[in-house]
Amino acid sequence: MTDIERDDIREMRRQGDLKAFLRQQIAEGRSRRDKPPVVVPPKPPGYRAGAWPPGTRPPDLPPSQPPGAWTRALEAYRAHIVATEHRDRLAEDPGQICNCPPCTDLRRNP
Repeated sequence: MTDIERDDIREMRRQGDLKAFLRQQIAEGRSRRDKPPVVVPPKPPGYRAGAWPPGTRPPDLPPSQPPGAWTRALEAYRAHIVATEHRDRLAEDPGQICNCPPCTDLRRNP
């Protein structure tokens, strides 16, 4: 029953079925609107909440470094930063004369 006309409503009202019919229409509308419950996929075999998966373990600590390794790495990083800034500065104005230590050393020792 898709189309309801005035005569149908009048007849249902006379028989006392109008309230039941309207409640049925509301329930059908809600059932079309409600989504089916989401099915949660099952956990894999051997699953333990909060634990490492079977056959694995936490990573090892990084190996210890020899004395002075951090200092050498920091010096290399600083040299890289200076060279990058120098390269960018010369790229902006190729005709400029640079007085930074690497360029000064190159002019003294060609």
